[in-house]
Amino acid sequence: MSLSAIFIQRPVMTTLLMLGITVFGILGWRTLPVNQLPNIDFPSISISAALPGADPETMAATVAAPLERQFTTISGIDEMSSSSSLGSTSISLVFNLNRDIDSAAQDVQSAISAALPLLPQLPTRPSFRKVNPTSAPILYLNLRSDTMPLSAVDEYAENVLAQRLSMVTGVAQVTVFGSQKYAVRVQVDPDKLADKGIGLDQVNSALAAGNVKLPTGSLYGPHTYYSVQSNDQLFKAADYRPLIVAYKNGRPVRLEEVADVLDSVENDKTYNVVSGNRAITLAVQRQPNTNTVQVIDDCKAVLASFEDQIPKALHLAIMYDRSVSIRADVDDVTHTMFLTVGLVILVIFLFLRNGTATLIPSLALPVSLIGTLAAMALLNFSLDDMSLMGMTLCVGLLVDDAIVM
Repeated sequence: MSLSAIFIQRPVMTTLLMLGITVFGILGWRTLPVNQLPNIDFPSISISAALPGADPETMAATVAAPLERQFTTISGIDEMSSSSSLGSTSISLVFNLNRDIDSAAQDVQSAISAALPLLPQLPTRPSFRKVNPTSAPILYLNLRSDTMPLSAVDEYAENVLAQRLSMVTGVAQVTVFGSQKYAVRVQVDPDKLADKGIGLDQVNSALAAGNVKLPTGSLYGPHTYYSVQSNDQLFKAADYRPLIVAYKNGRPVRLEEVADVLDSVENDKTYNVVSGNRAITLAVQRQPNTNTVQVIDDCKAVLASFEDQIPKALHLAIMYDRSVSIRADVDDVTHTMFLTVGLVILVIFLFLRNGTATLIPSLALPVSLIGTLAAMALLNFSLDDMSLMGMTLCVGLLVDDAIVM
């Protein structure tokens, strides 16, 4: 007796089996993560080296080349690329999928140690980190203000918004681009320093001595003990201006007499511009094997709860949302698959003119496709462009087998 004869002779069993496959397929479909591409962890390592002031040609010849020669001795490298710019070099190593990323990292560490005698005197040792090209940010947020200083916008982005988004289930990390942390900037006038006979080291010592946070001490008597608390930290430019730098001719020389003290940011040479406006950008990355669409929906729900809490002067907007393209791709492929199934059933009916022969593929196609979803859930697959495309191509094979049966 053939395998197919059992299902023909026992229609009740066959019906229950098809219902069971359908139920498990629906349950599997509800648990499948929805992504654009399959979850593949590429063993990849990025190496960075810095030599301030060196031009790109010097970085490529004296830093990148010796490192690359050492990296070529590592087994399992499929691709190696490097990029040199002013004062920095970045080398990317991509290993084959069979290579363990931890052992590859140990080999990279050994290769860097072997290349150190061949490198110029670098301020810091070349560093490396494990990266995954498929873990690109799934959501970009833009935070700006027309009235608030950018340092205040950055403080809200890093200390409030980024921290809250990091707590969302499925979020790996939230990176802040265009960071503009608050800092007091002291612009010393060399002519005024020379006129008063004061050196830069005296200004530096005065700034260090005037902004401290150290234990003050304690007071105690026969029956009581007091802990003295004081805070000598300075937080605003106005607090720094009266600092005494030195004493000349019996009078104090204050910082505001020899320098311009401004409320500024740590790095005022680089900043982030979005649509012509300075802004802070937050990039949300998801954890591996998570539902991209669900993670973005959860992040949007958190952002919606911030509408009543966010200052009115801040403007929060979504710059990039990967779920939009994923939904469009999945909907398009799904529509194509259902259209294919419908056309196949229609063609079978037009050519065979037999209701029973048409009923067989009409039931076999959807049940087989739904059952595939249950198998995908058990194998930790995701619902993405590749898997849906494979299911679409399998429709033709299912029809051939169904017609033969």
